[in-house]
Amino acid sequence: MPNFDRRTLLAGVAATGAIAATARAAQGDKVEAPAPDLSGKAILITGCSSGFGRLSAEHFARLGATVFATMRNTPRPEADELKQLASDDSLDIRVMRLDVLLDNEVTEAVGAAEREIGRGLDVLVNNAGVGITGPVEVQDMEATRLAFDTNVLGYHRLVRAVLPNMRARKQGHIFHVSSQLGRVIVPYSGHYSATKFAVEAMGEQLAYELVPHGIGVTVIQPGGYPTEVWVNRNRYSGELKARAQAIHLDGYPQVVARMGEEDGSGRSADPMDVPRAMARVLAMPSGTRPLRVPVHPGSKPQIAINEVSAKTQVEWLGESRLGPLVRAVHNA
Repeated sequence: MPNFDRRTLLAGVAATGAIAATARAAQGDKVEAPAPDLSGKAILITGCSSGFGRLSAEHFARLGATVFATMRNTPRPEADELKQLASDDSLDIRVMRLDVLLDNEVTEAVGAAEREIGRGLDVLVNNAGVGITGPVEVQDMEATRLAFDTNVLGYHRLVRAVLPNMRARKQGHIFHVSSQLGRVIVPYSGHYSATKFAVEAMGEQLAYELVPHGIGVTVIQPGGYPTEVWVNRNRYSGELKARAQAIHLDGYPQVVARMGEEDGSGRSADPMDVPRAMARVLAMPSGTRPLRVPVHPGSKPQIAINEVSAKTQVEWLGESRLGPLVRAVHNA
């Protein structure tokens, strides 16, 4: 196993102080930093019809990137609106059809993007996801399959599609948009935490395995934001409630009554926090980017778990044959 010591990767930049400032900014601290320049970067984002995906597509393009903004079920009004914005503001946003549930659409979209730029992608943002609320017992197999297929297997499909050409170039970065609920659990949130815990584990394992290939992984952990995710969540949760059997519903009458009726208007945090955090990560030199970035102006309960997890990984495997990989990711 080659020695990919983090200190080797940082030699020549460790003394500048800029890395530390940018890292603090990526973590959400109030640090003034110049707007990142993403010129020359080709970025593919899933779930761009609304929310973090839509905002990230525009933000990255305004910073100079070529953005492949993907969404399912095109043509659709959201796709037309994004195309019009790109035309009006001279942004390099290329809207593409991609349903993360469909192997063929994943392969076709990634292949088309790579052909358009003549090389592998620089950045993948795995963002598309679903939430279905209610007690675990009420989650039938249809809801369970949809949650895991979208939130976990969808991410995996995209990773497998982009990695061969990223590895060929020995560079690239992958973002997994997770959640606070990928580290802590709110009762009656269906399998959302289960899927996001899987996203966290998959992202961390990828980070270790991709060190020799010069490819980084960052797991973004947003708190609650007023995006449109709750609209689809209500639809999926309402459909689940309508088809669920009484034998499972009867144990949780008060919770079941609220399924499909979430009001997302009470959240006031700025969803732009998430694309800004990702852009700041990309502005950092390769090899110095953090594994996890909690994003929210309020409480971030996952920070303590992130810290103890990193410490445990280094203490457990840091001196083993896999130690160089673990230490490189955790800067240990």
